[in-house]
Amino acid sequence: MLVAAALLSLLGLTGCSQLKTLFETRPSEKMPQYHPVEVEYLDQHWSADQRQWFYHTAQGTELVPYKWFLALEQPRIKIFGTVPRFSDSDYLARFGFLPDSTGPQNPDGLPVGFAKDTVVDPVSGETVEVIGLTCAACHTGQFEYKGKGVRVDGGSGTVDLASFQTELGFAVGFTAKVPFRFDRFAEKVLGKNASSDAKSKLRREFDAFLNDGMAEKTAADDGRLYAVEGGFGRTDALARIGNFVFGTELDNANLRVADAPVSFPPLWYTSWFGWVQYNGSIQQPMVRNIGEALGVRARVNLTDPAKLYCSTVNVKNLHSLEDQLAGPSAFAGLHSPIWPANVFGPLDQTKVQQGQKLYAQHCQHCHLPPLDSPEIQDPKYWEAGQQGRRFLKLNLIPLDEIGTDPGEATEWARRTAVTGALGLGTVSAAEGLRAVTRKIADMNYDVLGLTPDQRTQWNGYRDDGVIAPLGYRARPLAGIWATPPFLHNGSVPNLYQMLLPASQRDKTFYVGNREFDPKNVGFSTAPFDGGFEFRTDQPTSPNPGNSNLGHEFSNAAGKGVIGPELSDDQRWEVIEYLKSM
Repeated sequence: MLVAAALLSLLGLTGCSQLKTLFETRPSEKMPQYHPVEVEYLDQHWSADQRQWFYHTAQGTELVPYKWFLALEQPRIKIFGTVPRFSDSDYLARFGFLPDSTGPQNPDGLPVGFAKDTVVDPVSGETVEVIGLTCAACHTGQFEYKGKGVRVDGGSGTVDLASFQTELGFAVGFTAKVPFRFDRFAEKVLGKNASSDAKSKLRREFDAFLNDGMAEKTAADDGRLYAVEGGFGRTDALARIGNFVFGTELDNANLRVADAPVSFPPLWYTSWFGWVQYNGSIQQPMVRNIGEALGVRARVNLTDPAKLYCSTVNVKNLHSLEDQLAGPSAFAGLHSPIWPANVFGPLDQTKVQQGQKLYAQHCQHCHLPPLDSPEIQDPKYWEAGQQGRRFLKLNLIPLDEIGTDPGEATEWARRTAVTGALGLGTVSAAEGLRAVTRKIADMNYDVLGLTPDQRTQWNGYRDDGVIAPLGYRARPLAGIWATPPFLHNGSVPNLYQMLLPASQRDKTFYVGNREFDPKNVGFSTAPFDGGFEFRTDQPTSPNPGNSNLGHEFSNAAGKGVIGPELSDDQRWEVIEYLKSM
């Protein structure tokens, strides 16, 4: 969904009963209630200051002007009393955002993943103070167990971005249509003594924002672009990048259905992977990070020949973020989390030792040796970068071999874009993304006056390759215990079911609960108020992209079988070893 989503029906509503009916169907009415817990921060090689900087450092994305965000009220009707702020942390927690304290990076005490930023609009040229999403919104995890919380930096987030953005659209719509609400909004934004001219100007800007959002929503509805819901912790990242860049910012004819949601991946050690994304499609960190920023609504001008490739992307911050994640040498930046035995219980070392042997036998040929083992230094596991640097050579497993849901890989491979004013003709999505991100990077490098050597360093010592292979890469399994649900699309709820034949995995389960299951290693999957029902019943399901087939240990032969069926004792031994990685 979109920032100004869910407004089409609202614009025609005038009666209180109609507003009440609409109010009862809003996303937040169906979202879970999370209760505050005392949080333990694991030692992942970051200081408290580095953690806070990561949580709230802008990358150039924009949702709405910053003052608007603080002034918006929750889209609810109250006859008496004040309507709470939209930006209230307890309210935003319902969408999976993690609360955080005030500080230099976060003056208004917003949750993890929000940043105050000043950008230059790439169309109008005006300087605007905005609220945007940071990397941390989707890449900070939290587990809760018996009233205690465990924060995982760089982990898989569990936010529901689509529902949040839909609700933000309702808040904008209510401000425009509910009596007296815009007046309260204007007073908060402009102050009590604002002139009538200032109020009129704000109203024009607000209505223009509303109309732009409505046009975007209409295009999405007409094309049924987002009918397949991601729910908590998932989004169709590559499709949304393509839709915003090639569609919204270029030409709506390039919009495509996004029906292959994937889980937010963990970030530790990814700076040292030769190729990234689940389908191994992007080689260079700067290309990946600019693309990610565009996917969460950093703006770029792709239609005005005089301003082509002008953008809000904060390339300098993206480089600094990558530096902090990577560290000065391989695996010296953000570390994978170590199993917190004081919270989840100690490991059985006998099972760990047995599981290590089984891992070497059944898993290592795809997922590589443990990153802390001497064996990983073998040159066969590395590929050459620029200026003598080297990067992990991850195995890319063909779709017919791995057998997991093919949606993300196949849809990216067949996507094309008509480039209009860019003058490239009709190109593949891979070629188009490479061209746009390279131009954005080079324009910023020019402004910053970077030397050729500095540009190489900011590019991560790698070429800007973007491809569309029909396969999924097997990442190292360090910290895998902290990344449920599993498979690239989050269709397997815990590690135990990952080791079962696919026919024995849950067809339906609930996501959104942060209560951890340390035995099976995953979140609690039982139904609960506000939970998102994840349905995997493929291939007849109306939900493409959600298949839980493939990557199975089974005595049956065929597509997706990667090893023999394990005994139950062997499964628990493998799980215990994976907890220790």
